[in-house]
Amino acid sequence: MTQTKGTALITGASTGIGAIYADRLAKRGHDLILVARNKQRLASLARPLANETGRNVETVEADLTSPADLQRVEDLLKTNAGISLLVNNAGVGAAAPLLASDVDKMEDMIRLNVTALTRLTFAAVPGFVARGNGTIINISSVVAIAPEVLNGVYGGTKAFVLAFSRSLVHELADKGIRVQAVLPGATATEFWDVAGTPVHQLPAQIVMSADDLVDAALAGLDLDETVTIPSLPDKAEWDRHETARLAMSDRLSSAIPAPRYNLRKRVNA
Repeated sequence: MTQTKGTALITGASTGIGAIYADRLAKRGHDLILVARNKQRLASLARPLANETGRNVETVEADLTSPADLQRVEDLLKTNAGISLLVNNAGVGAAAPLLASDVDKMEDMIRLNVTALTRLTFAAVPGFVARGNGTIINISSVVAIAPEVLNGVYGGTKAFVLAFSRSLVHELADKGIRVQAVLPGATATEFWDVAGTPVHQLPAQIVMSADDLVDAALAGLDLDETVTIPSLPDKAEWDRHETARLAMSDRLSSAIPAPRYNLRKRVNA
């Protein structure tokens, strides 16, 4: 068994993207803490993974929309100095437009996709900073930059994840902390069944396997990317997007309105 690279805590770890991260990170030398709601699925993943890799694999049954359960996971991140990597993967989606959506379910989505991710990050970062190292992987979505594609609340939550990750990069880069936002496109997981559009109804040419998605995301991490879009063929497109965004940022705040609004002319008319 290779020497441990520290412990990775992965949320939403029992199936799909989270389960693939568990497999890949264990094979890379990480011990694991797997967090999910389904105790049986967690156990069925943890046992063979521990046997195959020789890594220590712990499981935590938790519903991250429950304040008490979320607090337990926060406490783990605050007190376990062996945790060196946090994968904020737990999330839920929706495909229906606003007028066909249940506002209570939308609030639940915000609680999981935004609030839980934020609180877990707040719990992990002080220890990472104190130890001078740590990695945070936040699973966002391409709808963060294309909110018209699916449900607007879902797109909004994933835009938050991207913006939050960018802010963390800005704040923590000089403290030895790595932050990566991963923006998957359509991925073959149970996400689509929960969102209301089964994956078999999507064009096959736009759906990536969860294995390929995670492998590409980890390759992006190895390349030290802060934003990884596994489906985007030409990274230069994203670089141009970021260059334009940053160039515009110096002109977003001014003591006077932009001339095109002609406020003084309207007042005097």
